[in-house]
Formats: sequence, C-alpha cells, structure tokens
Amino acid sequence: MVVDGEIWAGTTDDGEGLFLLPQMANRHGLIAGATGTGKTVTLKVLAESFSDMGVPVFMADVKGDIAGIMNPGTDSADMQARIARFGLEERGFHYHGYPVTFWDIYGEKGIQLRTTISEMGPLLLSRILNLNDLQSSLLTIAFKIADDNDLLLIDTKDLKALLSYIAEHNKEFSEDYGNIAKASINTILRAVVALELEGGETFFGETALNITDWFTTGDGGRGMINVLDSESLINNGKLYSTFLLWLLSELFETLPEVGDLDKPKMVFFFDEAHLLFNGAPKSLLDKIEQVVKLIRSKGVGVYFCTQNPRDIPDGVLAQLGNKIEHALHAYTPAEQKAVRAAAMSFRENPDFDTYETIMGLGTGEAVVSFLNEDGTPGICKKISILPPQCAFGSISESERDRAIKSSMLYSKYAKAVDPDSAYEFLQRKGLEEAAEKEEAREQALADKEAARQAAAEEKAAQKAAEKEERDREREKQKEANAKKRAVKSVGNSVAGTVGREVGKSVGGKFGKFGKTLGGNVGASLGRGILSTLFKS
Repeated sequence: MVVDGEIWAGTTDDGEGLFLLPQMANRHGLIAGATGTGKTVTLKVLAESFSDMGVPVFMADVKGDIAGIMNPGTDSADMQARIARFGLEERGFHYHGYPVTFWDIYGEKGIQLRTTISEMGPLLLSRILNLNDLQSSLLTIAFKIADDNDLLLIDTKDLKALLSYIAEHNKEFSEDYGNIAKASINTILRAVVALELEGGETFFGETALNITDWFTTGDGGRGMINVLDSESLINNGKLYSTFLLWLLSELFETLPEVGDLDKPKMVFFFDEAHLLFNGAPKSLLDKIEQVVKLIRSKGVGVYFCTQNPRDIPDGVLAQLGNKIEHALHAYTPAEQKAVRAAAMSFRENPDFDTYETIMGLGTGEAVVSFLNEDGTPGICKKISILPPQCAFGSISESERDRAIKSSMLYSKYAKAVDPDSAYEFLQRKGLEEAAEKEEAREQALADKEAARQAAAEEKAAQKAAEKEERDREREKQKEANAKKRAVKSVGNSVAGTVGREVGKSVGGKFGKFGKTLGGNVGASLGRGILSTLFKS
C-alpha cells in the first residue's frame, strides 16, 4: 500500500510502520521463508504498491494464486480485524483489483509468449538442453556459422536444419571453425527434439515478445501486472529459470541507462529462485551476477523469492539491498547454521535476537530491512505484513479467458508466424546441392558412356583397318600366287616347247634315246631360264 509516496509493507508490534523507499526499490530485494509463511501475500502487497505508483510489474504464478490479483478482495471477519489492527481504513484501504495481462509460453492460460532461438542465445539454450561443455561449445560454433552465413534462427526446426547441415558438411566447416564431431552434433539434435516434446516447439517462434509491451499502464494509471502462468512450466525447472533469466537479459539489453530514478521503471519478481541457480555452470552464474549488478542502472528492480537465502549465491545475494525474511525452520545442525547465516546478513537490532526471532515468526510475520535514503541498510525490524487489497485466491477459467482476450496485446501475439529463415534457406540449398549432384552424376554417366562409345568406335575402326590390311595382304598374296602360276604355266609351256625343239635338234643326232634325253634336258633348261627371267 502506498502512503505519502512510499510503500507501506507492514507494522511492528508497537504500531510503527515500515516503508520501502521507491528510489531504493531498484536496488533489488530478497523475499525468503519456508512454505506457508506468507511469501505470496508479501508478493501481492508489494506488486499492488508498485502498480499503484504506475510501475509495471512482472510476476511468475507458480501455484495459480497470484492470478487473483485482478479481482478485488472480499470482506470477512478476519479481514475486518486486520484492517482495524493496522488502521488501514483511515489510510484509504479499499478492496479492488489490478490491471493484469496473463502470459503463458504454452499459450494455454495466457497470451502466447514466444522468443526466437537467436534471441535466447547459445549460453542459455545450452542450459535448457542440458548440454555438457563440449556440446555447449559446438552449439556456440553453430550460432557463429549461422551469423556468418546470415541465417535466421527463429524456431527449433531452424536449429535442427542448421545442425543437420553442419553434421553433413562437418569436414568443410572444420577448416574455419575447428574440429566438429558429427556424434556431438547428433547429441545436440536429440536434445532439441526432446525440448520440442516438452513444448519448446511452441515457445520458440514468431511473433516474439517485444519487452517494451510490458511498460504499459491500465485503468487509473496503475502499472500493468504481467503474470506468467507457471503451474506447468515449473515442472521443467531449467526451462522456467532460463526463460526468466532471458527476460532479465532482454530488459538489460533493451533498456537505456537511466541512473537513479524516483521510482523503478519496472519491478521483476522471480519466484522459486533456487531453480535459477541449481546446476548452473560458472559461466551462467557469472552472467546472472553481472545482469543483477548492472540492471539497476536501467531502472529495473529484481526481487528473488525463495525458501532459504542460502539458495542464492553470495555474489548475487550481496546485490539484494531490501530483505524480507519470513520464518525459517531448522531441524538439523546444517539448517540451524543456514538460519544463523540469514540472521547475520541483517543489520542487528539491539531490541531482539535476530536468529531467535526468525525461528519464532508466525504466518504473515517477517524480519525486514529496507535501504535508507543514503543507501545504507536499515536496522532490521520484526513486522506483520499488511493484507492485500486484491483477492487471495485464484480465478475461474472464464475470468481468465475474458482477461486474456480483452487484452490489447492478444491479437498481436495470438497467431504464430513462420518467416523465411534458416530451415527454408537450407532446404533450398539442399535441393540445389541435390540437383547439382544429380546433374554431376548424370554428366559423369554421359561422359562414361561417351568414352565407352569412343573406345568402341576406336576399337571397331582399328579392327576395320586391320581387316582392310589383311584383305590387302591377301589380295597381294593372291596376285603373287596368280603371277607365279601364270609364270609357271607359261614357263612350262615355253620351256617345254623350247626344250623339246632344242632336244630334237640335239638329240636327233643320237637316235630315239637321244631325242628323249635331249627333250628332257632342254625342257628343264628352258624352265630355269624363263623362271630367272620372270623373277628379274
């Protein structure tokens, strides 16, 4: 509740009010306490106060009871007693609801809330996918390849297409980006598929959230309270916490430096904050600490809500100047040590023992320390938290549906958009490469067939030439043989005639025997002479 421009959180047992100064609200805060000690009521009271001051608020609704902040509270005997106890009526307390916009990354109990793969970035995405250091490095390389090739990573199918392309061309990419193991890329691919089964396919896409849409006011100039339905989301602790960290990062990267303001530009309540730090690698813890440390200068206040302060790393805890500690229970020495550590984080109040007081707090009571005007921690005080002006419980489905569809932002984010991005580009590139491969294959086959035909033609030509040569040789042989036969025939004829005539002439002188002998000798002599003449 806002009184004289300050946030009235509660009163001490002697009726002294404790106020949070608006100019110190962006120095962040811690709301801690065991289950059932009143943290949700404290969240509502602070959110109402910031809204009344015109400051937009973000809250995660883990149990479904934050949603009731849209409805006015209902009167009861208990509420009348509390109103009288705190003297609220004369301070202007009245039941009323607050302007609320419901969001849901699954699009079921709120306006569809989306972001893109590129905006999430490799560091946060590695945590959602539960990747080891090597796989995280490869995912970072994949993002670098996408940047170098102007590839838009909008949704999970874009990321899967990119990873598949890198796996297929890993040898080519290894020259510029180092060794890329195909097996590790395939492991990341399986993790992306698992994320899709958990709703990631719905969460990543366009139209992505424009964080400036949260800097709006409702009726009467009250700051809009943006409520993220987290009843289902909380079952995936890494997705829940990483998404909220992404929101902080978006605020940090989007908002300009503003220095010290009279009141925050926005207040961010991070419920179940222990999920943010469980199992987080050092690189992520360093990023969280850096964002929390620097986002104050952007005018944003961050309030972590958790069961025990020890859930928050010391580097982050040191940045939380405003502390509200509800009851802590300690049944073991380790738990007692944790309560003592929580007590020691407060500026000591000489009027009571902080450790014993924290252990003995009732529901709705807290040990509180807010920053003074000069930025120093105030002395801790035990107070009773004021009641909220809104309803305590949840809302009906019909009320939620009306609130969702009546929002001016509903139409902007209701419909998913699938722009031309890495998936489409790589599909076209794959088709082009397949066409080029097919063309090259067909050309290779054509070249092979042409070579085969050329070889066959050459072989056939060679055979034809050889046959022609053999035919010529045969013709020559035939001609030679014919010539020989002709010579032989003529020779025989001529030689025989000449020889017989010579023989008759010579042999006639020696009688019949002489004729025969002379004819034979003359014939042989005639054939030899003619043969010699024809050879020459």
